[in-house]
Amino acid sequence: MEDGNPLSDEADHGDPLNASLPTVVRRLDQILATLGYGSRREVRGLIDAGRVTVAGSVQTDPGAKATPRDVAFDGGPLEFPDGILVALHKPVGCVCSHDSREGPRVYDLLPPRWLARNPVPTTIGRLDKETTGALIVTDNMPLVHRFASPRHKVEKVYDATLDAQPGAEIVAAFAAGTLQLAGEDRPCAPATLVSKGGNEIELTLTEGRFHQVKRMFAHFGIRVVRLHRARFGPIDVGNLAPGEWREIRLSEFE
Repeated sequence: MEDGNPLSDEADHGDPLNASLPTVVRRLDQILATLGYGSRREVRGLIDAGRVTVAGSVQTDPGAKATPRDVAFDGGPLEFPDGILVALHKPVGCVCSHDSREGPRVYDLLPPRWLARNPVPTTIGRLDKETTGALIVTDNMPLVHRFASPRHKVEKVYDATLDAQPGAEIVAAFAAGTLQLAGEDRPCAPATLVSKGGNEIELTLTEGRFHQVKRMFAHFGIRVVRLHRARFGPIDVGNLAPGEWREIRLSEFE
């Protein structure tokens, strides 16, 4: 799907995202296991070996209470102690599914430890295998629900190459909010279609139905040859090469 409902390599501890989250005090072994440093049994071994400090002091009691930001492993802060939030430039050929049987996954482009976290990181707004562009990855589930919900009308901007030049009647139909896709029980929300010359267009949507961009043009007999999501809300890929990612802040959505 182009978009649908299923957000530097080191965490910035002064990040507004971190500052906005409540301080959570938990068992030391639970913190490490939840953040992907191993099973509860494995992290207890790490703690017993003196590799974990709390507020600068070695702590060998796995049941000791701490906040994730105060914990360090092998002398360095824990990765994203308050939750992962990154922008990824999705390359062609990768799927947004966690099922490796569907093909190379976007999650394989990220540090392996992230996939051992609980909850496991997911994407906000999927892109299909052949579509490229801005993808948000997070393990903050409330954030996923917030920005994937059509009620919030988050803008998604796509650049596309078509096999024919769309006429004024298509621009008007998209803008009117009356386009009814096959198998849908309600029309698409108004969308802004802008020609960039020839068969190149920019399309702005505020919803994310299954293969929506391709189905909207297919309704008029036009095929999408290339599709790239330039922006999800305020988040774009910037200078990221396909497959690269960067940390983003919750404040960027404000």
